[in-house]
Amino acid sequence: MQKELNDTVKKIKLLIETDKNLGIEEYFLSNKNKFNNSDNPVFKKQERLDGLRKIVLSCKKCKLYRTRTNLVFGEGNPDADLMFVGEAPGRNEDIQGRPFVGRAGKLLSRIINAMNLKRSDVYIANILKDRPPNNRNPEEEEIQACTAYLIEQIEIIEPKVICALGSFATKELLKKDEPISKLRGKFYNYKNIKLMPTYHPAYLLRNPQGKKLVWEDMKEIMRELKNEV
Repeated sequence: MQKELNDTVKKIKLLIETDKNLGIEEYFLSNKNKFNNSDNPVFKKQERLDGLRKIVLSCKKCKLYRTRTNLVFGEGNPDADLMFVGEAPGRNEDIQGRPFVGRAGKLLSRIINAMNLKRSDVYIANILKDRPPNNRNPEEEEIQACTAYLIEQIEIIEPKVICALGSFATKELLKKDEPISKLRGKFYNYKNIKLMPTYHPAYLLRNPQGKKLVWEDMKEIMRELKNEV
């Protein structure tokens, strides 16, 4: 579906560019032939995500709403086959209101690009939607307050594969206490979705020797999604 959508967008862009060269700058559509967004399944998913975002924005289940600069809900393709789930927003994410935009985020973007994908092809979210002060570890109360929102995001997007980044995301989704070093490298079942735990990009910044292991995990994901390595 995503490939067909991308091909259609490219054709439309080419048509518009051709028309511009011919001096055509305006288009008129009759209501009779108007495209109905409500019939588009991707549009419906985005609409549901937007509605959920409004609910999360007004959430006061834990104390983090008091100290945040911006809500970091998540972003990406609402119909993504691959979804990345991290721990919590950091300082840069809190400022921009977007997930994984700091140093760890740039590394994640490079990993995604190496998988022959773009950030716009996947969906990226965190367990927590607000930054814990001073980037401290999430507290259990905060995790429990936010997990239901993440689960609903997953149910809306319906990814084929979830990549859990780091121990907090892995533990919360799989309900396993083993260290990430033992859990990574193989798929688990999360509500009939394949889930691959791996090291968090922030860990890789401190321990670059782990990049090789993460790349092995990404190759397994690529095989599952039938992408070329």
